[in-house]
Amino acid sequence: MCGIAGYAGWARGADASTADLVTMCGAIQHRGPDDEGHFVAPGVALGMRRLSIIDVAGGHQPIGNEDGSIQLVYNGEIYNHHELRRELEAAGHRFATHSDTEVIVHGYEAWGDGVCERLRGMFALALWDAPRARLLLARDRLGIKPLHYWEHGGVAFASELRSFLALREFPAELDDDAVAWYLALGYIPEPHSIFRGVRKLPPGWRLSWTAEAGIRAEQYWTPVRPELTGITEDEAVTELRRLLRDAVRSHLESEVPLGAFLSGGLDSSAVVAIMAQEMDRKVQTFSIGFEDAGFNEAPHAAAVAKALGTDHTELVIRPDADAMVEQVVSFFDEPFADSSALPTYLVAELARRSVTVALSGDGGDELFGGYTRYADLIERSEVPGPLRGLFTVAGRTLPQGAYGRNRLLDLGRSRRGRYATTVAQALAVADGGVARPEIAARLAGLDGLLAPWFAGASDRDIVTQLTLVDMQSYLPGDILTKVDRTSMAVSLEARVPLLDHPLVEFAVALPGSLKRRDGTGKWIFRQAVTGLVPDIVLTKPKQGFAVPLVNWFRNELRHRLAHLERADSPVYEYADRGAVARLVKEHLALRRDHSHVLWRLLVLDLWIAALRRGELRHTTSKVA
Repeated sequence: MCGIAGYAGWARGADASTADLVTMCGAIQHRGPDDEGHFVAPGVALGMRRLSIIDVAGGHQPIGNEDGSIQLVYNGEIYNHHELRRELEAAGHRFATHSDTEVIVHGYEAWGDGVCERLRGMFALALWDAPRARLLLARDRLGIKPLHYWEHGGVAFASELRSFLALREFPAELDDDAVAWYLALGYIPEPHSIFRGVRKLPPGWRLSWTAEAGIRAEQYWTPVRPELTGITEDEAVTELRRLLRDAVRSHLESEVPLGAFLSGGLDSSAVVAIMAQEMDRKVQTFSIGFEDAGFNEAPHAAAVAKALGTDHTELVIRPDADAMVEQVVSFFDEPFADSSALPTYLVAELARRSVTVALSGDGGDELFGGYTRYADLIERSEVPGPLRGLFTVAGRTLPQGAYGRNRLLDLGRSRRGRYATTVAQALAVADGGVARPEIAARLAGLDGLLAPWFAGASDRDIVTQLTLVDMQSYLPGDILTKVDRTSMAVSLEARVPLLDHPLVEFAVALPGSLKRRDGTGKWIFRQAVTGLVPDIVLTKPKQGFAVPLVNWFRNELRHRLAHLERADSPVYEYADRGAVARLVKEHLALRRDHSHVLWRLLVLDLWIAALRRGELRHTTSKVA
């Protein structure tokens, strides 16, 4: 696990290239506190910061082939590196280390760009092919590890945007399209980034650069799969159990202490239960709870830990919300408004006191239809097109914001549009949004917002369509970004075995009727883990990893709302002042819960202010 940065195509001397590389890597030191490495040659510079996990003694990067003509830096873990090594050695390749990194180098020699399809794991890689003067960038299938690129003369790349911010010539101009996406979703989806001219390499994509051809990008993997129409329920349960165990087992390799996050929910409990059976020692588990009983899962997690026999550590806190806000905002290299980043950071910090690697249960909701927001769309049929138009016209005549969600406007939307209202905020003030007109105009309305992700799954059932939309948008843009940045802020490697791609491909191929049944999500997953996890896990209602934002804004964070309304807030470069004032007034008067939109605005305000003060070059977290 580490962070990578570098460039190709910039005409600089060796001293200047090395200085730039040291600067870029220094900005992401938190991602790899154990080691730093550089490769500099005419027109190319590759750098990394390393968190040593596998082949601690020998796995330094950059790493090359026998004659040094191929050089690689990468961030991640390759879980099938032993099998690939045996295949490559049989073909005559000779290895100098025991690291998974070197497998990628020789794999490229053997299979070219096709090495990406052979890798099982999480990765973001940059490989320099000197004979072809060619840079290859690639990102894992699900987007577990981040990778950004900036086309500027040649091309620069980095795990985090702060590596670009560290360069004097980087303009750091905000992209209005990205801000519009942020105001709608609370995060900025791939391939967009907050900075003009910088893109995120999407999950399952690779990119090559040469001076002659410039940038060429292609998708090498997609989660979309045809349905397994003939599979029986018993067959599905048997195969799912095999894939789950294989996924967790493969994620246990480590030369440093390893544990797991345990919320007591279905996903994390299943991962820990398999770990307990596969490991020759007690699993170290970690959970965070709040003194506010409505947001405290610690007692349930402790009961699950006791049933599974883990070595459990919990921390129940009353967080200083006001003090934490700016710190957590600084962990992200672009505006990011999932407030569960706060407890995610706290549990990562807790785990880092004892382990260097932690497994999590992220991904289960996207694979098996677990989100409660799916229910309304699945159970309610589509309103005919002509009626939708009438409902839209009638809905726009109603006042916005006073009595909750506008049901007439909902009826006027397509099923896709109705789903968008559950994951996105309308932008236009006329629709209840807060964006200035020129910002709102940059994105399609809610009916069209998710259209590109729906398009690829149009021939599948509605449950599978919804899960695929989330898998390609919310999962990499929000969930995996949150876990990566908060864990890396404390130099902890987080692994997500439920996103092992053979398991993902199987889950996607299952019909929706096996994922949701009688209003219950994760139906087939529940059958597969029955008898593996304690019964209390199967009967507990779903509870998100949430914080009491609604109360915080009326108490500890109330003064932040007054600060948000100040005349010089950068928020008003993008948001309508009157609309923001309305939301603040309604929330404080207990008329509506606007906490998520207000948090979105507060994060944007604090993030832009920190950017302009030059405070986003690196995180400042310290492991307790």
